[in-house]
Amino acid sequence: MIVRSLEKARKTERRVLTENWESVRLVLQSDDVGFSFHISTMFPGTETPMWYKNHFEVVYCIEGEGEIECLEDGRIYPIDAGTTYILDKHDRHILRAKTKLINACVFSPALHGKEVHDADGSYPKEAETVSS
Repeated sequence: MIVRSLEKARKTERRVLTENWESVRLVLQSDDVGFSFHISTMFPGTETPMWYKNHFEVVYCIEGEGEIECLEDGRIYPIDAGTTYILDKHDRHILRAKTKLINACVFSPALHGKEVHDADGSYPKEAETVSS
């Protein structure tokens, strides 16, 4: 059994911070369960282009308001507490945070821990592993 605290994990290498977001990676590839689980906070007023060409992602909004734009068809979907979206087709998208947007995110395959978006908005297939 693995037990972790969000607040304790936030004080370790499991916290990844960029100018647009913070991601606390509670479950990683090294946990060997086939997926990773993160609590990610998008900062108010930010716009983040993403394309998970190597991963599938499920997102559940815990708090805040924003929107996601699908770049394939231009559709814009409002995001607020209780909304789930699933990037089941490696969708290119832009996530806009109107307020602080706190999301629970699941990635498959699992992330290693240090990933940040590259030039095309994706995470690499392989990256440096974070320890417990």
